Amino acid sequence: MTVYTTIDSPLGELLLAGEPAGDGVVLTALSIEGGKSVAVQSDWIADPAAFETVVAQLRDYFDGERTGFDLEFGGAGSDFQRRVWKELEQIPYGSTVTYGEIASRIGASRAAVRAVGTAIGANPLLIVRPCHRVIGADGSLTGYAGGVDRKQRLLELEQARVAA
Repeated sequence: MTVYTTIDSPLGELLLAGEPAGDGVVLTALSIEGGKSVAVQSDWIADPAAFETVVAQLRDYFDGERTGFDLEFGGAGSDFQRRVWKELEQIPYGSTVTYGEIASRIGASRAAVRAVGTAIGANPLLIVRPCHRVIGADGSLTGYAGGVDRKQRLLELEQARVAA
């Protein structure tokens, strides 16, 4: 069973989806309105109460009071995608890394940079699995499922250093 809720944020409406677990939820998707997003399915059940912890942590993050998330993530992905996504979770708040650095950190060849970018683009958990912290080799802001303008806003919120 999948439950969902939506919340307003400084980036626009966020859609949160997950699987019920105890009093909360295992988060499986977080997407931003107007970006590459997950769509509510007809068999999903609206359950805002299941997301109280997630919503509280997101609000603290947007208020500048939280630099990381203490949430349980679920969802599917290939072995390669999960390796890339696990590495995304290691990028510190306010920091950026390049696609090439992610490839190197997971032991992939330099030629795998495009595959790393594809895996990052398939990340279903925007913001909480911080793919917005990955930038081009030249320091440019490239690709983001929520839109590059929102990527820039997230990096500004975190006061991350990036090339102009």
